[in-house]
Amino acid sequence: MRSLSLFLLLLATAMLPPVSLPEGFALWKGDAVKKSGEELATQLDDQKFGWKPLGTYGNHYLGISRREGDGSAEVHETQVDVWIVQDGEATLIVGGTMVQPKTGKPHEIRGTSIDGGETKQLKPGDIVHIPVKVPHQLKIAPGKTFTYLVIKVDSN
Repeated sequence: MRSLSLFLLLLATAMLPPVSLPEGFALWKGDAVKKSGEELATQLDDQKFGWKPLGTYGNHYLGISRREGDGSAEVHETQVDVWIVQDGEATLIVGGTMVQPKTGKPHEIRGTSIDGGETKQLKPGDIVHIPVKVPHQLKIAPGKTFTYLVIKVDSN
């Protein structure tokens, strides 16, 4: 009798309609994220920076970044940055005043460095939230790499 009940339960479950995932749902498994970061090593630009977009969802988007050299100082006028460190170590300079600011892309200002500001050491597992209009810059030690998940959120 127990076998018949189990059989009927399995049969009923098999006849249920398939469950569909909600629109906009996405899952990136840790191994795939790590592999994406490693693949960026062959796609770095002249500033030793690589970017792979993962998805765009309304007011935010996600991607994976890899650095093998210092980034320029930057300020986002309309976007919050959230970073989740995946691999490597970096020095983050945050706050202070940007040196030689120039508008690059719309709502983004780049500079050569930051005067003042706080210095924070970043390592795997760290999570960073950078509000809009806050200068920030990543510095990477020579010969080192830094891989991090980036979430950009529109603030308006």
